[in-house]
Amino acid sequence: MFAWIKPFRQGHNISLIIAFMVLSPFTHALEVSTKVGISTYLFQHEPLYSEQHRQQWSVLAEPEFYHSWNNDLDSIIFKPYARVDQHDKERTHFDIRELMWLHVGTEWELRTGIGKVFWGVNEANHLVDIINQDDQVDDISGDPKLGQAMINLSLIRDWGIIDFFILPGFRERTFSGAEGRLRGPLPIDTDHAEYESSREEKHIDFALRWSYTFDDYDMGLYYFRGTNRDPGFLLRESPKGESNLIPYYDQIDQFGLDFQATLEAWLWKLEILHRKDEFDHFAAVSGGLEYTFVGVMDSVTDLGVIMEYSWDERDDPRLSQFQNDLMLGARFAFNDAQSTEILAGLVQDLDYSELRSFQIEASRRLGDDWKLNLALRLFSDHELNPISNDDHLQLTLEKYF
Repeated sequence: MFAWIKPFRQGHNISLIIAFMVLSPFTHALEVSTKVGISTYLFQHEPLYSEQHRQQWSVLAEPEFYHSWNNDLDSIIFKPYARVDQHDKERTHFDIRELMWLHVGTEWELRTGIGKVFWGVNEANHLVDIINQDDQVDDISGDPKLGQAMINLSLIRDWGIIDFFILPGFRERTFSGAEGRLRGPLPIDTDHAEYESSREEKHIDFALRWSYTFDDYDMGLYYFRGTNRDPGFLLRESPKGESNLIPYYDQIDQFGLDFQATLEAWLWKLEILHRKDEFDHFAAVSGGLEYTFVGVMDSVTDLGVIMEYSWDERDDPRLSQFQNDLMLGARFAFNDAQSTEILAGLVQDLDYSELRSFQIEASRRLGDDWKLNLALRLFSDHELNPISNDDHLQLTLEKYF
């Protein structure tokens, strides 16, 4: 099977067939939009490994199909995604981000298919987000996610919303290949991942979440039981005698809480989790504040000042990127016709003074149908940072139809 099919095949086939059977009678009434783009990584330093390159181009496409009927009580959304990379065959991949049927009832909603669910309030550390797997070859920020097969029943009550999730089919995390940048010295063999569960990627996960909004406060509390989205790694030897890393996915029980208070210009945020896995149980906390200065220097520009702190009970930067870290950032919203935005942030490890990272993300519309995205990422040179040589500028030009 072609390499780019692999991220798509796990847990998707049944949902895809069912959704297309439902969707086919309505194709004449579809609402269609499309995003295509071209992106490049420009690296500051020469690569550490001979297979890698100084520059890396890719093209992407993400169409969206939407149809509703039954007085908008039923709807289907289909959002496939594809990227073709110049060098890295692992980054060349196809995925279904969403293929979801939604039915709205009286005080309840049912979603069936492939979807994306985000939980959390923090800017730097998405601590409690658990449903979808990171599409790490697409972007290391953690924002792009692989679609997850699910059945989601929402019960809407005055005292909050209860969400039940059945999650059949686990999605393995994607990693850069030998020719890709932003990787460590040992290749990661994603073709031979190992699992604690004998059902491997066919294990059925479950989640239950309560969320509630009152006055200026939003909060959520959940329980998840299933396959850990964040793999460990086992050192193995290939048939050719080469050392490589094998992802290992254990079973976990996880409780999570997210809370946000919006008090005039202040935004207070908190995320807490407790996880029990095969080897340990631990707690982690991440939270902070954001204050927005509206109309800086009598202009239409808003400036948000951000501070977040993250702590992990395991106290090991090899297990958590945010074991004892402080993030300081600034968000500029220019409120212009081009929707220009800039977000800058510095993450500093408080245990290892030389371990830090700096990032700037910016976006601006060009006319009515074009958008330019920029991401500058700088990493400190430290033995605990395997991508310290991969400082880069990422430029993406997108066209919308």
